[in-house]
Amino acid sequence: MGSCFSSSGSRSPLPSPASSIGKKRKTSMKKHSSSFHHSWKEDQLHRIPGRRFLNGSSEVASLFTQQGRKGNNQDAMLVWENFGSRKGAVFCGIFDGHGPYGHMVAKRVRDSLPLKLSALLEVSTKSDDVPMDMSLSTKGSINSESASFLCTDEVKVHTSGDIFQTLKESFLTSFSVMDLELKTASIDSFSSGTTAVTLVRQGHDLVIGNVGDSRAILGTRDKGNSIIAVQLTVDLKPNLPAEAERIQKCKGRVFALHDEPEVTRVWLPNADFPGLAMARAFGDFCLKDFGLISVPEVSYRRLTAKDEFVILATDGIWDVLSNEEVVEIVDSASARSSAAKVVVEAAIRSWRNKHPASKVDDCAVVCLFLDDGADSASNEKVNGVHNHEKVAEEWSSDIQGVSRSDTILTSPRALQENGTKPP
Repeated sequence: MGSCFSSSGSRSPLPSPASSIGKKRKTSMKKHSSSFHHSWKEDQLHRIPGRRFLNGSSEVASLFTQQGRKGNNQDAMLVWENFGSRKGAVFCGIFDGHGPYGHMVAKRVRDSLPLKLSALLEVSTKSDDVPMDMSLSTKGSINSESASFLCTDEVKVHTSGDIFQTLKESFLTSFSVMDLELKTASIDSFSSGTTAVTLVRQGHDLVIGNVGDSRAILGTRDKGNSIIAVQLTVDLKPNLPAEAERIQKCKGRVFALHDEPEVTRVWLPNADFPGLAMARAFGDFCLKDFGLISVPEVSYRRLTAKDEFVILATDGIWDVLSNEEVVEIVDSASARSSAAKVVVEAAIRSWRNKHPASKVDDCAVVCLFLDDGADSASNEKVNGVHNHEKVAEEWSSDIQGVSRSDTILTSPRALQENGTKPP
């Protein structure tokens, strides 16, 4: 995974949330009652036409996730066709949770963020007189430095002639509101959170919003008609100079452990906790006063006839497969409906070959095909019934409090101070 870390060494204990941050942890009773509420909510969301969040496929997309060997599957995914009631518009998202309740945070963001974005887009475009499939006039992205210090009050939706600016503000605002919702939700997000790499595609226009270290890549053809990979997002980790500078200005600490020099992590000012291996995330409120932000990088791409598919995936894929390998796997898949599954299976094999002593991470993949020649998904109808039956199962499972061992520092001493047994 690469987000949270477990240490067997002696380190500073987990600071009391009430004493160091001034926030109380939610009770387990509230969390369990919340799970039933979201089971019902998830069932209602499942009934929305064109919305898929479990393994399956449609004419335009393939999605697949498989649990690793680190506890609950903390990866979540979504494909939503005719997004915002706009014919041909598609929303895709991948969400990689971490921490004791990361699986709950990831699902909450999966369910709520698209609704907020859809509502903002509807308001900002005002009327059907502003077509979503028109050519966007501005190319570019919000880089780490320009987005770092945006706060909720500074992110406002406004209508202008620049459609990309409108879409960009909608992404920024929806991400900000989503994080505020998590702060007051019954899910304990003190040291749990999630990444999010999301996109909206309408016609030739592709807008991407990214927080964390999940990734989006494009499969496109070069001049020789060979398939090549183009990375569409930046892995927002604390080893990036701009990200580290922001965190350090806010008194957070950024360093790698001696026995893990390749992984830079974020730590509290006065405690070796939590050791988060990303610079932006939803949740993780123990670090929000110390440089961690949920502001997305937003970028735009004008699609061409040479662009064939976009792949969104969690770092369970990217830790063991290169961009080029993933693009080749999807391009050579026997059927589009199985493309995401084939990528996950290849990643699992690679985990076992490259890291035989390590636990396989959760993996999740969404493949969005950009042309109109997608083969029919013969299992679509079956998957729809299967998904409906499994809706309640996702949220009614017992919360084990399993932290991904390589995401956040949960030292034995810290766990003992918090009344928790070490994993």
